[in-house]
Amino acid sequence: MPEPTLFVLVIVLAVGFAVINGFNDAANAIATVIGTRVLSPIRAVVMAAILNFAGAATGLAVAITIGKGIIDPNVLSYEVMLAALTAVITWGLIATRLGLPVSISHSFVAGLIGAGIATAGTTSIIVWGSFGILLSAVAVAPALGFAGGLLVMISLMWILRRTAPLKVEGIFSRLQILSAAFMAYSHGKNDGQMPIGIIAMALMIHTGGEFHVPFWAIALSASAIALGTATGGWRVIRTLGMRITALRPVHGFAAESAAAAVVEVASSLGIPVSTTHCISSAIMGVGTTKRLSAVRWGIAGTIVLAWILTFPICGAIGWLVASLFRLLS
Repeated sequence: MPEPTLFVLVIVLAVGFAVINGFNDAANAIATVIGTRVLSPIRAVVMAAILNFAGAATGLAVAITIGKGIIDPNVLSYEVMLAALTAVITWGLIATRLGLPVSISHSFVAGLIGAGIATAGTTSIIVWGSFGILLSAVAVAPALGFAGGLLVMISLMWILRRTAPLKVEGIFSRLQILSAAFMAYSHGKNDGQMPIGIIAMALMIHTGGEFHVPFWAIALSASAIALGTATGGWRVIRTLGMRITALRPVHGFAAESAAAAVVEVASSLGIPVSTTHCISSAIMGVGTTKRLSAVRWGIAGTIVLAWILTFPICGAIGWLVASLFRLLS
């Protein structure tokens, strides 16, 4: 296939990746605000789309990590990128269909590593320092989300212990809109940077120059992820907002605030973390403040299993597609 055609195909799939990202991860920002009935689904989706766009257009630390911090830029090729994008889009569609909130960012990283290994072997392609940080974040970010949700909720329960329940409901019905907006913005700032990094990688291969992010790549990626968010992954929204635990506005505020804070710090450090992991674990943490049985641990276990399977499944798809490219070349 001619190089210009491959270049265009990578850009098209990068946009598709951004749409799937918004489609599955729409639940990260708005599942709780819909589950508590603070906002209607339509209003919540529109708000999330706008804030996702704003976050994706702010900062480039995560895009740079994705672009040149996971595998050696010298072994990047259109085939490697196409294999990784095939992996993340395939897994993202399957997970969304099943109503499973998965990490789209980790799906791409796993697909990229699998494709890189098929092309150039393990030791020669992985930037182990950055990959080690990312692997650490896979475990640390959910733990921080769970602990954050638990501690924020306990603090609010103590602060509001003498406040009438009806008044608490009214206050946090308004505050939860702000926390959902913060969650949507932080999601765009982290996950929204992924397609930007992909487009910049494709441009680096196409021009033979240095890693550079043009403004049109930011605008295109931000628009695509906003579009994906606007379509809404309703099955995922129901899983997070209604099936893990029963939520009231104060619970939604605590979970969103804790998760968004973790994602925001990671974004500033250029670490691609899973907003899905953070908000899901924060919801679990908030639920345990009522009682352990308030969390539907069977559903929570299914979600965690999907997180674990993301790496081997996407890595295998990336490896397989890249190997097919090598056989056909």
